[in-house]
Amino acid sequence: MAIEWNAADLKKFGAATEIQLASRRPDGTLRPWVTIWAVPVAGGLYVRSANGPGNPWYRRALESGTGSIRAGSLERPVRFLGAQGEDHLAIDAAYHAKYDHYGARIVGSVVGTQAAAATLRLEPITR
Repeated sequence: MAIEWNAADLKKFGAATEIQLASRRPDGTLRPWVTIWAVPVAGGLYVRSANGPGNPWYRRALESGTGSIRAGSLERPVRFLGAQGEDHLAIDAAYHAKYDHYGARIVGSVVGTQAAAATLRLEPITR
């Protein structure tokens, strides 16, 4: 069962043009921050690797399973979950709606079948 985002956090992360993401190392420290696009869909928050599942930040996030995201002054711990079974057409539509003004070539790197294979659902870690 997915843990829900609170509405204020989802709105802030979802509205941010870019967020920063850091996965955890085996010793528990955060790796360097990576700037990435994120979209909110049906109460969830999603990111995709523009360079596919081989991208180092993506592999490390999946391997560690946890990390943190931030947008401005808001920072939250998260779990990185594979997005199998998610509504990838809705995620594509959200990327188009939010980022199409950057151009088809750039947005094309995070939409479609190949991009769907490199999608993570970010789940908040609540204490």
